[in-house]
Amino acid sequence: MYKQFFSLKQSPFSIAPDPRYLFMSERHREALAHLLYGVGSGGGFVLLTGEIGAGKTTVCRCFIEQIPPDCRLAYIFNPKLTVEELLLSICDELRIDLPPAPAGAVSVKSYVDAINRYLLASHAQGKNNVLIIDEAQNLSADVLEQLRLLTNLETSERKLLQIILIGQPELRAILARPELEQLAQRVIARYHLGSLTEAETASYVAHRLAVAGGGASRPFPRSLMGQVFQLSQGVPRRINLLCDRALLGAYVENSREVTRQILRRAGSEVFSGGARAPASRMPWQYVAAGVLGTAAIGAAAAWQLRPAAELVAAQAAPAPLTAVALAAVAPPVAPVPRAPVAPLTHASEAAALHALSALWGVVLPAGASCDDALKLNLRCHQGKGGLYELRLLDRPAVLTLRDGPVVSYALLTGMDESTVRLNVDGREQTLDLGALATRSDGSFVTFWTMPRYFRDQVSAGEQGADVDWIASRLAKINGLVPPPADRPLGAPTLELLRAFQTRQHLKADGVAGPRTYMRLNQLTGVAEPRLLAAGATGKP
Repeated sequence: MYKQFFSLKQSPFSIAPDPRYLFMSERHREALAHLLYGVGSGGGFVLLTGEIGAGKTTVCRCFIEQIPPDCRLAYIFNPKLTVEELLLSICDELRIDLPPAPAGAVSVKSYVDAINRYLLASHAQGKNNVLIIDEAQNLSADVLEQLRLLTNLETSERKLLQIILIGQPELRAILARPELEQLAQRVIARYHLGSLTEAETASYVAHRLAVAGGGASRPFPRSLMGQVFQLSQGVPRRINLLCDRALLGAYVENSREVTRQILRRAGSEVFSGGARAPASRMPWQYVAAGVLGTAAIGAAAAWQLRPAAELVAAQAAPAPLTAVALAAVAPPVAPVPRAPVAPLTHASEAAALHALSALWGVVLPAGASCDDALKLNLRCHQGKGGLYELRLLDRPAVLTLRDGPVVSYALLTGMDESTVRLNVDGREQTLDLGALATRSDGSFVTFWTMPRYFRDQVSAGEQGADVDWIASRLAKINGLVPPPADRPLGAPTLELLRAFQTRQHLKADGVAGPRTYMRLNQLTGVAEPRLLAAGATGKP
C-alpha cells in the first residue's frame, strides 16, 4: 500500500524469512558459527535458544544452506510428538526403509534398530547425519530421553548422530532438570540469541530499507531510533511489525517521514500495552486495522543479533558400540578406552599472550596486556565464535578453557580437519577437535598487525594513510591501478570494499574493521602466522 509512496520496490518489514534481507552481522556469524562448529565436533547435542522473534529459525535456515555436503539432514518443526511419532518422523526425513511389520503399531525397538542400521551404514560411507528439532521447548521428557539414547551409538572417534535443538529460553530450564542431567552433559555447544541494542536496531532498520530499494528515501529519521528500540525492545520481529505499521500511518497522513506521534500510535496498535494510546483517534488507525492480520506466524529475517551466550562443552558419557551392531557393516572391533587428556595450558591470559606474541616475532614483557601489545604494533582481536571463527580467520590464538570454576588459557598454534595443536614452552600436544571443545567456552584473543597510527576501523568519507592503504590493497587484489593518495573513502573504493567483504564472508557494510584488515593482510602477502596447514610454530 505504501511502497510507491516511499519509492520502495518491496515491503521492507515483512516478517517472512526472505533471504534477500539476510544481514550478516557479527552476532549472526557467532550464532551460525556455533551451529557449524557443533556439526564438525564429533556428535552430541547443540543448543540454540532465543526469545520469540529473535531470529532462531532464520539462523537455522542459513545454517541448512551452508551444511557440509557430506551431511544428511533431518528437520522436524513440530515436536509435539510421542516417542513413536518422533522416531517415525526421523525415519521419514532420512528416508530410512522400515522392515515389514505385523498388523498393529510398530514397536519403538523396530524404529531404533532401523535407525541404528542406517547410521552405521552411513558412517561406513563417510557420511554424517544431523537432526534439527525446532521449537524444542515442546519436547516431552520421554522424547528427550529417547533422543539421548539415539546418541549412544558411536565409534571410538565420534557419535553417529548430531542433534541440534532450537527453542525458546525455557528450553534451557528444561535441560537443567535433574532427570535430564545425562542429556545436558552431552551438549557440546550452546548459544542464546538476545535482542538487539539501540545501535543495532538502527542498522537493522536501515539495512531492510536499503534492500527494499529505499535509495535516498529515509522515512525513519535517526532521531527516532531510540523510540523504535524502546517500543520494540530490540526484538527483530517486533521491529518489523512496528516499522511496517508506522510506514502505513505515515502514508495515510501523507507524511514523507515517520514522526514520533505516528510511531507511538503504531506501537499502541501492534503491541498490547506496548505504548499508551493517544486520546484522539486518527483515521489511519482504522485503515491499518486490517493490515498484518496474519502477522503472528513466520520468522523475522533478522541477522544483527546481540550475543548473550557462550560455548559450553562437556564430555559425553561413552556408550560402547556393540559387536552385533558393528557386524552389520564391518568386522567386530574391540572398543578402545580413551582417558581424558588435559591440554597444555597457561595459568594466566598474560602468559599466553606473551607466548602468542613470539609467533609474530616480538616479545611482550611478562604480565603484559593488549594495551602493551599495541605499543609493538600488535592489535588484539577478541572473538566469541570459537574454533569455527578461528578457522575462518586462519591465525593462532589464545583460547579460554574452563573446567568447572577453574579457568586456564591454551595457545592454539595449528589446526586441521579433525585435530588441533597446542604449545607451551616448546612442548606440543595434538588433540581431537571434540576433546578441546569440551573445555573451550568459545572466546579467544588473537593479534593482527597494522601501523599504530591506523584507526581500528574506517568508513565512507574518511581519509588518511589507512584509507590510502586500504584502497591500494583492494586495487592490487583486483588488478587495478591504485588511486591517488590522500583521497576520501569514496564510492569506487567502497564498491570494491563491499565486494571484497562479501567474497570473504564478512559483513558487507563498507566499513573496514579488524576482520577486513586481517584478510587484506593475508591476501596481499603480509607475513603473519597462519593456523591452517601450518607447522607447530604457527608460522607461514
